[in-house]
Amino acid sequence: MAMMLGDILAAARDRSGAFAAWLEAADPALSRSVAHTARRDGTTPEGVARGAVAEFSRSASEEEWAGLMSRLRDSDDPGMACLDRMVRWRIAAADPAAHPGGNDERKP
Repeated sequence: MAMMLGDILAAARDRSGAFAAWLEAADPALSRSVAHTARRDGTTPEGVARGAVAEFSRSASEEEWAGLMSRLRDSDDPGMACLDRMVRWRIAAADPAAHPGGNDERKP
């Protein structure tokens, strides 16, 4: 059964705790950027992930949504792929120099 977008976004929010551990192993540089963003914003890495979902949902362009949908279609773990893409987008939008590999996607 195919997941609906709302299900994928809910899975992304639910997986925010697991995201921090996955990210540390998958992309230490992005993990440091997330930690920096969390400290700057007075939140946790999980808070950054949840905020990224909300901000992407509200503000991403049609092109960014299309890229996300392509990524989700090809992923074995759509919730984690969704988080990865949205967090990279949020960090790049807030500070493009914070993570130069902002489009460097790691497949969960």
